[in-house]
Amino acid sequence: MPSPYRAIFAAPGTLGFSAAGFLGRLPLSMMGIGIVTMISQLTGRYGLAGALSATLALSAAVLGPQVSRLVDRHGQRRVLRPALLISVAAFAGLLVCAQQGAPDWTLFVFTAAGGCVPAVGAMTRARWAEIYQDSPRQLHTAYAFESIADEVCFIVGPIVSIGLSTIWFPEAGPLLATGFLIVGVLWLTAQRATEPVPHPREHDSGGSALRSPGLQVLVATFVATGAIFGSVDVVTVAFAEEQHQKAWASVVLAVYALGSCLAGAVFGLLHLKGELSRRWLVGVCAMAVSMIPLLLAGNLLILAVALFVAGLAIAPTMVTTMALVEAHVPRTKLTEGMTWTGTGLAVGVALGSSAAGWVVDARGAGAAYAVPVVSGALAAAVAFLGYRRLRKPVPTREGQDDQHIQDGERVA
Repeated sequence: MPSPYRAIFAAPGTLGFSAAGFLGRLPLSMMGIGIVTMISQLTGRYGLAGALSATLALSAAVLGPQVSRLVDRHGQRRVLRPALLISVAAFAGLLVCAQQGAPDWTLFVFTAAGGCVPAVGAMTRARWAEIYQDSPRQLHTAYAFESIADEVCFIVGPIVSIGLSTIWFPEAGPLLATGFLIVGVLWLTAQRATEPVPHPREHDSGGSALRSPGLQVLVATFVATGAIFGSVDVVTVAFAEEQHQKAWASVVLAVYALGSCLAGAVFGLLHLKGELSRRWLVGVCAMAVSMIPLLLAGNLLILAVALFVAGLAIAPTMVTTMALVEAHVPRTKLTEGMTWTGTGLAVGVALGSSAAGWVVDARGAGAAYAVPVVSGALAAAVAFLGYRRLRKPVPTREGQDDQHIQDGERVA
């Protein structure tokens, strides 16, 4: 491991909560695509599969920030364990109803209840921010490491989820994802030494973190960005099935994540100067342009190459986004702020996967790659319109002075 990454693990407890966080976030990459694979295997209905995946994402978008807001006030352990219990019960109900051929409405009810699943990635990033709040360079590397962990999850998760559901039994992928969630959250919350200090309501002011104009821009852009991710997942599974190689869909999606993982690893070694907002805008536009070649892919090999190139823009953009959130949101609301970006992605995934499922059913997988292309164009448009908000001077936040914030902008 390069020295900047090795250095961030010098702080006590960092290796432990990172390992727990990795297991706890695997369901993020496994559950949605696992539901799509499971339902398509059991019913052959991609429209229903996409709608259920969208329901999970929308539910998480509504419930996730509220769970994280409670975490900022009361601490991770006190909030995450009850949330875990509810989400596990919901996923168990979904699997039973799917296996027994229950009415569609029961699937939607249990899927919606599963939306209170803890945002483990936001929890681990909040721990890094607590440890390295006065060290912008180390925090930049830590955020890059988190993006790498995300992408490794998206390499491993879909392969395992789709592979188990197609080779073993349809419910296997979501079932294993639930197991990872249980182990990861319980392990993470058992580590009290690195848990961020909670900020009770009486010390909290200003309402939701979403009142920040900069965060509003990031979340709105991430809705369109999430639509890219959600639609690519659904359409790729359908495209592979049209090619009579459905099991290879997980490999193709893993290549997409691999491109992002490699780019994130390199980006974490760099300490670039210049405006974070400008770097972020370039990243969003690069993601948008990279969707166009997908329309020309005639087979899985060409598609894999196109997705690898597209993935190169993802992790650097995500790392920059987290740095912008850390700069624009008060520290007492940092977990909530980070979860709101995930919420934007979740809403986008819901819209993208649902739209992609409908287009696949109506026009076929080849035509459905127009969905991520349109989503990318929307992301770039929103980013351009909101760019000025991200360039405005950031007000002094709790525990920081203006010079520290400026230094963070230069080196993050």
